[in-house]
Amino acid sequence: MSQEKQERIKACLQELATLLYSEADKSQLIDLEGIEKTVRSQILELVSPEIALFLLKKKQEQK
Repeated sequence: MSQEKQERIKACLQELATLLYSEADKSQLIDLEGIEKTVRSQILELVSPEIALFLLKKKQEQK
């Protein structure tokens, strides 16, 4: 992956992290375990399904 793409991914992830943080239960972000649970939950609920749908659409477009 090119440096330019890596930098774009990092910028997008920073923006996503800001949005997810604004919706997170701050009382859960007091230790590493709480942070990990929050991140895992948000990824499973919000991020992974969108990536999966995107990849599915791309695969269907190739047919």
